[in-house]
Amino acid sequence: MRALITGGNGFVGRHLQAHLESHGDTVTILDLPLDITDYQAVLAAVADAQPEAIYHLAALSHVGTSWTNPSAVVEVNVAGTTNVLAAAREVVPSATVLFVSSADVYGPRTPDEMPLLETTPARPTSPYAASKLAGEIFAQQAVFGFGQRVVIARPFNHVGPGQNVSFFIPGITSRMVTATRSGTTDIAVGNLTSRRDFTDVRDVVRAYRLLVERGVAGEIYVIASGRDVVMQDVADELRQLVNPQLRFVEDPALLRPVDVPLLRGDASKLEAATGWRPEISWSETLADIVADVTNASATN
Repeated sequence: MRALITGGNGFVGRHLQAHLESHGDTVTILDLPLDITDYQAVLAAVADAQPEAIYHLAALSHVGTSWTNPSAVVEVNVAGTTNVLAAAREVVPSATVLFVSSADVYGPRTPDEMPLLETTPARPTSPYAASKLAGEIFAQQAVFGFGQRVVIARPFNHVGPGQNVSFFIPGITSRMVTATRSGTTDIAVGNLTSRRDFTDVRDVVRAYRLLVERGVAGEIYVIASGRDVVMQDVADELRQLVNPQLRFVEDPALLRPVDVPLLRGDASKLEAATGWRPEISWSETLADIVADVTNASATN
């Protein structure tokens, strides 16, 4: 299968490319310096690649920084999505497009609302979440208005080796490794009371390919482990792997204006459609992240 990945040089894109190529797919990467908001540039890239499947990952994806520049988030995440859909419609109308959304669209929920399903109403609180929900609506409009084959993935938090240190798990791991090497003990942290549903990125990209093959156009599919963990416990597990002598100190600069206290998903719909289930254990994921961050730190 000929595949095009937008944002393919990012954390998820690199894992997705490796997974697709392991299945014999031919992969084209669309990423910077190409501007996803430039329709003619996107159109030319899609026409050149002639993909049978488009994995639309390109986005401004950091929730915290979306508060400071919401206009940029809308331009990239919404206008960029409409450009990809329009380009596919013009030059490869039979291609399958996978739009990657986010569980952040749910916003703050109460424990009795868990687990969250595809049918759970969205209540986005961050500009990032709002942009992803808008992207979902445009993806469905492409299906119902133009007859395109577009499938929507709604992944919960995914982590693994290679993720940018601006995200919680690699970020706190990096600070632990740096502190240990410098002989200091205090580690700055944000809110550690929230709970998140984490899935290994290598399991997530398996789900993406399966959805391209077997997903129903216009449908949303949650990708989640079905298990939520407290961020404090995650930090403690990482501390045990890196240096048990470290101490956490809350830093107000790391707190978000609004922090969703609990997210847990139910991937039953995805499992029924594709047979997908997570395969990589939580302990393996954390160990691989620590090894990756440690190695990266040693080479810098």
